[in-house]
Amino acid sequence: MPKLWSETIDAHRQAVRGAVLDAAAALVADHGLMSVTMSKIAERTGIGRATLYKYFPDVEAILTSWHQRQVHDHLVHLAGVRDSAIGPLERLRAVLEAYALIIFRHGGEGPAALLHQGTHVAQAQEHLIVFLEDLVTEAANAGALRKDLTPVELAGYCLHATAAARELPSEDAVRRLIVVILAGIQDHSGG
Repeated sequence: MPKLWSETIDAHRQAVRGAVLDAAAALVADHGLMSVTMSKIAERTGIGRATLYKYFPDVEAILTSWHQRQVHDHLVHLAGVRDSAIGPLERLRAVLEAYALIIFRHGGEGPAALLHQGTHVAQAQEHLIVFLEDLVTEAANAGALRKDLTPVELAGYCLHATAAARELPSEDAVRRLIVVILAGIQDHSGG
């Protein structure tokens, strides 16, 4: 098969997969997770059910793929936040705030809570832990963080403390939470 033809087919397949995932997300948002069916997704995307089954075996596979895409997009967003901040402590603060805001906006209820299972979530969580450990190590090496705990312990503390964002009433409260978390891990000894 010629390369151009192969690239065109791959692009088409990716576009169809993206449209299916977008349709599933819209249906969940409009009618709830339990109301999503293969027929409704096919209708929403404008493709036949037989074609839809060539891409996904069932609704669960579609919803899992949609959630995988969301998790990946969150990790890419956090990397962008890290890369746009200047200085080790500011990078850590910016990433913690961005992560806490993701938790606040998406965590705890709805489809994300039901889909927050499986190997893709465990892998993303592991990636996030390593990501935070690197940021904490960088800030610790710059002398900004307390020295009585290891960077791994501090990263774990940050990760678990940001989970409180799920229960907060506003984005301003989330930002105040990050101030409290940072106050707890910073070196206040003066030397």
